[in-house]
Amino acid sequence: MMDLKQSLSFRRSSSIDIPLSPQENQAKIDEVKKMIGPVASKFPFMCSDASIQRYLRARKYSTKKAAKMLKNSLKWRLEYKPEMIKWDDIAQEGTLGRLYKADYFDSQGRTVLVMRPAVVSANTAAGQIKYLVYCLENAIMNLSSKQQEQMVWLIDFQGWNKSCISLKITRETAQILQDHYPERLGLAVMYNPPKVFESFWTMVKPFLEPKTFKKVIFAYPDNAKSMRMMEELFDMDKLESYFGGRNRAGWNPESFSKKMKEDEKKMCSNVVEGGVSTEVINDSVQIDEESNVSDGESSGCDSVGPTILEEDNNNNNKEIIINNNVQRDESAAKP
Repeated sequence: MMDLKQSLSFRRSSSIDIPLSPQENQAKIDEVKKMIGPVASKFPFMCSDASIQRYLRARKYSTKKAAKMLKNSLKWRLEYKPEMIKWDDIAQEGTLGRLYKADYFDSQGRTVLVMRPAVVSANTAAGQIKYLVYCLENAIMNLSSKQQEQMVWLIDFQGWNKSCISLKITRETAQILQDHYPERLGLAVMYNPPKVFESFWTMVKPFLEPKTFKKVIFAYPDNAKSMRMMEELFDMDKLESYFGGRNRAGWNPESFSKKMKEDEKKMCSNVVEGGVSTEVINDSVQIDEESNVSDGESSGCDSVGPTILEEDNNNNNKEIIINNNVQRDESAAKP
């Protein structure tokens, strides 16, 4: 049966694409740039080779689908203007501690976003999504290196119940992440969700594309494998105590606010001066539309599941639930 490292290897390898040769990869990127057209010069960050490659990976290297997805992201950025969101615009939501960027990276150098959905927000759904976008932009800006493109979501379910979060906001969160920040999520750790979360998770699964779904794992504080996983992923001296770490100081709203304002000085628009309209994008981007073909892939969530690490406290047998099938590690059973 699978041990911890085997289960993590399965999860990681299941989301890895068959690599292209450097020449094939560059040819795909160049083809997307050609489809995007001259408007690409107005979005040097979004239309960089690295960015286009993420869109290609998200669409299984279909240049038509990747170009269409990227075009929609360019239009969304023009309309939503995420790079123009300032701390003062979202400070009311940002000082709650419901969502924040941790002051540490994971073991792979990925930015960590901490979410605590049990913390009550009095903000509107639009206000909460606006703050999420602000945090995503900030997390990307603070990646540890140019080689690291992804982030980790660490979600604390202490005190959570169904009234803590809306299905609408969850759906919008998934759509924004998948449609406009493709391949930015490296891992999402659901830490100690209550039993009642299972029914909510069943409703959420259809919103997630298979690639996103495979990046979700569940961890529990009374589970030895879960805690070894957390130790592999994070510096336990820096990890907050509510995730099983040794940092009891936790999140500080004053220092967080100060850090966000400092980061704001580094942020700049990804659109050059002179402007561009959504009509220009529509006219410039040449894509042959395929009838009845969705941008998204079929979710297939019933057949592709996250990795769930649990422990049977009655007999000390350990279970690994992969693809919604239970596999029991009998090696941990009592003699």
